[in-house]
Amino acid sequence: MIPKDPAILLSFVNTKLRDFYGSLDEMCDDMELDRKEIEDKLSLIGYKYKEERNQFV
Repeated sequence: MIPKDPAILLSFVNTKLRDFYGSLDEMCDDMELDRKEIEDKLSLIGYKYKEERNQFV
């Protein structure tokens, strides 16, 4: 289960991307997560996934 609070979700996702996954798609596939749901939730607090950095900024 992933955090519901967008700020905590941001930290959770960026840590997973940094430490374990080469891309958001790889993380979502492995953890069986909905990429659109994550992107939509983080966009509410002004963050967007940057593929070249492999993180939400």
